[in-house]
Amino acid sequence: MAPSFKPKGYTSVAPYLMVTGAPKVIDFLKQTLGATEHRRLDMPDGTMIHVELKIDDTIVMMAEGSAAWPAFPTWLHVYVPDVDATYQRALAAGGTTVQPPEQKQGDPDRRGGVKDPSGNTWWFSTQVG
Repeated sequence: MAPSFKPKGYTSVAPYLMVTGAPKVIDFLKQTLGATEHRRLDMPDGTMIHVELKIDDTIVMMAEGSAAWPAFPTWLHVYVPDVDATYQRALAAGGTTVQPPEQKQGDPDRRGGVKDPSGNTWWFSTQVG
């Protein structure tokens, strides 16, 4: 059997975040979503140039922004078993509220948003109806 074109357990598409303060964002994701580190590459000075975090069934890739590769905020959407508990963990992990969890008319999801320490917005949802 021929080797796979991608690592085992990886999806074909993976978000790649360029962040400021990668260690804080990594800790935020570990505390909020139970993220686990897989691959990590650091420069000799300790600057993190690449990390892969497993969040449920998805790999999220990340690097510390630099002059050549500047950080920029993005939005990400994550389905979670309990949006309210996840939202509270995100705030406890240093996130700032964007929108408390709510279910809007006609939306089958209860959804809330939090900004991480680098300014990325994480939308957490649980399908409830």
